[in-house]
Amino acid sequence: MKPFGGAIDVTGGYSRLSIHIPALQAPLMPTPPRNDNAAIDPVKLDRLAEVAIKVGLQLQPGQDLFLTAPVSALPLVRRIAEHAYKAGAGLVTPMLSDEEITLARYRNASDASFDRAASWLYEGIGKAFDNNTARLAIVGDNPMLLAGEDPAKVARASKANSMAYQPALEKIAGFDINWNIVAYPGPSWAKLVFPDDAEDVAVTKLADAIFAASRVDRTDAVDAWARHNAALQSRTAWLNGQRFSALHFTGPGTDLTVGLADSHEWQGGSSMAKNGITCNPNIPTEEVFTTPHARRVSGHVASTKPLSYQGTLIDNIAVRFEEGRIVEAKASKGEEVLNKVLDTDEGARRLGEVALVPHSSPISKSGLLFYNTLFDENAACHIALGQCYSKCFLDGGKLTPEQIAAQGGNKSFIHIDWMIGSDKIDIDGILADGRRVPVFRQGEWAA
Repeated sequence: MKPFGGAIDVTGGYSRLSIHIPALQAPLMPTPPRNDNAAIDPVKLDRLAEVAIKVGLQLQPGQDLFLTAPVSALPLVRRIAEHAYKAGAGLVTPMLSDEEITLARYRNASDASFDRAASWLYEGIGKAFDNNTARLAIVGDNPMLLAGEDPAKVARASKANSMAYQPALEKIAGFDINWNIVAYPGPSWAKLVFPDDAEDVAVTKLADAIFAASRVDRTDAVDAWARHNAALQSRTAWLNGQRFSALHFTGPGTDLTVGLADSHEWQGGSSMAKNGITCNPNIPTEEVFTTPHARRVSGHVASTKPLSYQGTLIDNIAVRFEEGRIVEAKASKGEEVLNKVLDTDEGARRLGEVALVPHSSPISKSGLLFYNTLFDENAACHIALGQCYSKCFLDGGKLTPEQIAAQGGNKSFIHIDWMIGSDKIDIDGILADGRRVPVFRQGEWAA
């Protein structure tokens, strides 16, 4: 699951957030004239906005909405605001980011700048969440925006932002409020995914892929989400009924046993936040997920898809766990960045999530690498380094941080999903008495 939050620096996302949210700038004024992108189907775009409000957030009458987005996504921002107010929103507060402003910092700011973060802003966001403000993030900027910048500065800025964001992030990771993340086909992102096409063609192709994955390429989008949520929840019900103590992943380069946290609970699709509102945090989503035991993971595992992380493509990841901790990590590309991530804090080398996604998922079938975890994680089974979700425990909303830790939950400034599933991966569930139950065979549900 990608949670959105983290660094307010449009440098990567932390959905089901890696813990980094886009660089928030002051609202742009005055509002530019409406000039929607002709390469994007306006009907489906409006449908996505409706789904974000009615399914993603289930925004309630009188509830405020805090929204972040790149400048390129203004057409979607406007439609979301319209649907939010039609649903009875109290106040919609949008904040926009810009790729050029982000790059200006890395190319012109003093060295000391990269250890600073807008803590005052994050404190305000945390207060808004305390007052039951809903949270929506639109991703759409170039995921490789910082590829040419100093990785040490990127890492420093990310860590500073992640630390400052904690007051707000805790509300999201704890599902105190209803939140949601959706995507818009920004031109620089589209050209990354479709480099051989003209910009307008690339934008159209990425828009179509986003609409299909988000289930808004049909007239009954809201009902389609209800059916999809029901299917995911039937999977979670089966898994919760099994009460596995661990999952065993086997396949090329992988022999990994992931112990599951005590009193863990599987989640998938829609989920009720502590404020009593049922939301779909990620659109799209194809996963069911839960919390591993931070001290009961052993063996080795290899990634099956590249990880795009803050301007670096990390490929062919191979790590080895002992007693829950990564003790060896390699990658054919981006290894230096991977090791910087693992050194973020003590919890960065331990798992906060394990998720199951069949190889036949629509996003996997698309054959696309989106360079964005919101999509790529829904193409394959995955694990996440770092922070766990309190929601993935029985009565998780009532547990203290100390109780979550005692049951095996991990704590960290990061939450980074990477893919380990394929059509060659088998998964067995291990019961408390040692018996094994087939869960996945050749990348598909076994039952």
